[in-house]
Amino acid sequence: MIRRTLPVLGSPIDCIDAPDAIQRISTWAAARESRVVFICNAHSVVTAQQDAAFRAALAQADLATPDGWPVAWMLRRLGARGQARLSGPDLMLDYCEQAARSGESIFLLGSTPQTLQALQGNLLQRWPALRIAGAMSPPFRPLSTAEDEAIVQRINASGAGTVWVSLGCPKQELWMADHRGRVQAVMLGVGAAFDFHAGTVARAPTWMRKNGLEWLHRLFSEPKRLWKRYLYTNSAFVMGAARQLASRK
Repeated sequence: MIRRTLPVLGSPIDCIDAPDAIQRISTWAAARESRVVFICNAHSVVTAQQDAAFRAALAQADLATPDGWPVAWMLRRLGARGQARLSGPDLMLDYCEQAARSGESIFLLGSTPQTLQALQGNLLQRWPALRIAGAMSPPFRPLSTAEDEAIVQRINASGAGTVWVSLGCPKQELWMADHRGRVQAVMLGVGAAFDFHAGTVARAPTWMRKNGLEWLHRLFSEPKRLWKRYLYTNSAFVMGAARQLASRK
């Protein structure tokens, strides 16, 4: 499949739908290729404008999907007609469904031991045939070289085709970029998907997700943690998008 990207606030975002994204990821996974998939929302592209390391990592990603209505909307305005949002949590569930049918194994990396336990239970209840090759919650601190190598060896020894990474943005993206070529699997950063699917954080109702209001639900759910981020990120994205679209006229 030929890759097509468009620049959203300077970051290359793929014009792709969910079935094609899943097919591309599963092809890489079957070959145990070391690949990096970014799932990009407004926060991601705004961060890329300001953080050189994150910008470089995003530019080198093998796939950068439009997570969030603002990013999908910008792709449509830039010429990708009909481009839909590819939500990280939804992509994870769709992929697990396929993996359960194909026999591919997955690895879960991030969050807390309690969340991982609940997540595995919920996934296996939904798809008993799903092969979870391993689950690991790294310490919430910088790792030593030996600790980092132990994680890499554990993932590679598991035989997993995909590694679902929930360390938060931009930490998870920088981790994946740093481990390209070392982790022999497709790495996907899915942020809060672990919490949603474990049931530890309530996800927005379907009608809010379909109308681009999931961010508002998250803000009301975690106001102290997210209000500054959303206020700044949303404002920066709107201004950046306006400048980009104005420059094309």
